[in-house]
Amino acid sequence: MKHFLLASVALAVTVSPAVISPAAARQLTIDDVTMLSRIGTPTASKDGHWLVWAQRETDLANDRGTYDLWRLNLTKRGAKPEKLAAEPAVNENDPQIVGDTVYFTSDKDGGDGAVWSMPVTGGEARKLTAFQGSFSGFKVSPDASKLLIWADRLPGAPSLTPAMVKKAADAGSGRTYDQLFVRHWDTWADGTRSQLFVLPLTANGATGDGVVIEGALVGDTPSKPYGGGEELAWSPDSRTVYFALREAGRIESTSTNLDIFSAPADGSAAPTNLTADNDGMDNLPTVSPDSRSLAYFAMKRPTYEADRQVLMIRDLASGQVRAVTEAWDRSVASIAWAPDSRSLYVTADDVQETPLFRVDAKTGKVQRLTGEGHVSAVAVVPKGAVVAMNSLVAPDDYYMISKPKQAQRLTGVNVDKLAGIDMPTVSRFSFTGANNDTVYGYAVKPVGATGKVPVAYMVHGGPQGSSNNSWSYRWNPAVFAGAGYGLVAVDFHGSTGYGQAFTDAIRGNWGGWPLEDLQKGLAAATAKFGWLDDDNACALGASYGGYMMNWIEGQWPDRFKCIVQHDGVFDARAMAYETEELWFDEWEHGGKTYYEDPAAFEKWNPVNHVAAWKTPQLVITSEKDFRIPYTQGLAAFTALQRRDIPSRLLVFPNENHWVLKPKNSRQWYREVLGWMGKWTGPK
Repeated sequence: MKHFLLASVALAVTVSPAVISPAAARQLTIDDVTMLSRIGTPTASKDGHWLVWAQRETDLANDRGTYDLWRLNLTKRGAKPEKLAAEPAVNENDPQIVGDTVYFTSDKDGGDGAVWSMPVTGGEARKLTAFQGSFSGFKVSPDASKLLIWADRLPGAPSLTPAMVKKAADAGSGRTYDQLFVRHWDTWADGTRSQLFVLPLTANGATGDGVVIEGALVGDTPSKPYGGGEELAWSPDSRTVYFALREAGRIESTSTNLDIFSAPADGSAAPTNLTADNDGMDNLPTVSPDSRSLAYFAMKRPTYEADRQVLMIRDLASGQVRAVTEAWDRSVASIAWAPDSRSLYVTADDVQETPLFRVDAKTGKVQRLTGEGHVSAVAVVPKGAVVAMNSLVAPDDYYMISKPKQAQRLTGVNVDKLAGIDMPTVSRFSFTGANNDTVYGYAVKPVGATGKVPVAYMVHGGPQGSSNNSWSYRWNPAVFAGAGYGLVAVDFHGSTGYGQAFTDAIRGNWGGWPLEDLQKGLAAATAKFGWLDDDNACALGASYGGYMMNWIEGQWPDRFKCIVQHDGVFDARAMAYETEELWFDEWEHGGKTYYEDPAAFEKWNPVNHVAAWKTPQLVITSEKDFRIPYTQGLAAFTALQRRDIPSRLLVFPNENHWVLKPKNSRQWYREVLGWMGKWTGPK
């Protein structure tokens, strides 16, 4: 679809003058958020001397991010971050420290980019690779003798050299397919697969086009669309590569079965499947520093992408496997070994937080190392770990974790950009929700608020996710508070961080317990926090949250002044046939296809209740969203228009399931806050 329709309503952000005290400091806006510096995953030198990372700045004129490398001396008290590689008009990214050298990607020479290196202490950068064609990432071997490259190539490619594809003189532009996936996330399948290639790394650079190490396997490694270097690992002796891969075939779109393989780095033998006995997902292979053990996570239930991720350890000599965190009812999200190979650092959602934990490799004993906040990245150093950590009111900075609950802040990346801005106050609450379970939520109060403020009731996606204590560049509660709204969010049944049974409870129950939780949660919040205007609320959500907006339209039609629905399911029948990762939709509705059990899908189908719709709704969708295709949003808008319900449609032609471009992000907030202001402003 090349163009879109908008209902003709004028928008303006309208908040009562009584809401914000004139004496309050300046409020946070989306203009501030889009210009913040964003730090990436850090890499640390083995001796703990240096920390290096890529930092993103916003190039608003060109609607993109640009990247430079920064470093910090961890041995010098009070050291300040300094730029390491920051050539104008050049993107330096994905740093890795091996020995005293930093390896990174750069587009300095244009084209598809290359791998470069430079001393961690500074100096001249050197280009290492010259192969043709694009690539997605790399990992340097521990002894710096090899480069592992992953790149999209046709299956069976012997090296990185792109295949020459001849087309007939009268060939048309049509694509043909014989099996799923035909498209995935935001990309139409073109026949290529993400594959692994190893190049020798010498004093002359990484010469040649490499050797493929996957043998006859066909699949994507790292996995798509989210996978990266965390799904690949070198052995400490640099002879073996471990990787996660879901073998392609007719079952690919219905399978979550990633397995972990080992392969010799020289391509001399076919890969070995180390987790063939488990039909659930196995991922994040991580080899211990002493070379004896391979850690990874495993899910037990096939086709369930939100099953509990249990930390596993495989003895590489005997092949014996132990489920180390089987007794811990949390889901491991990242894995890093301590230098002594006796314990591991992991992250996991835990009651609206994402802390860092230490797990004893032998006993499975878990120790929490951080308090409040969301740990987004980890780099192990001799005296502990350096983490990137954020919260609802603060973007990422780096912290040293040497002792439990004693985080030493290392950076203040956005101190200057946030100067003069007061962040809102976050208050937690809990209540008895569906099934008599305790349900948690939070309320975000605007700075300087006097009297009552209108409510923005935000519903998270996933649905197995969490409205947790984390910063967001897309749905940012502090921005809504900055616009004068009291934002309320509830972790309904299906949310993560409360044990696997609570997460599982949403299966086959999309419009049941979660809606009950949301109804009880809003009542609990407005009763507890007198500054929330109970009679002046707007609901908003994306993905599953967008589904819930459509469900609320038919099931709770008199509660809200307005609704904002982004990328939400409108018709469960169409969704079952239009989405790409079929395992998700089928699992969520009982594990069968629509034609096998249509009642399971129709039970919670919003399209069946359009006759009850009455709440004004803003519909947002994107043409490159293949998870919940834009036709779902268009259908919802059609339903609203045909019922003469005030409505507006916003379509992004160049975004996927997420809105990522800076200018689009600003437009998104202008539309959303404008729509909310139209219906929740002063009478």
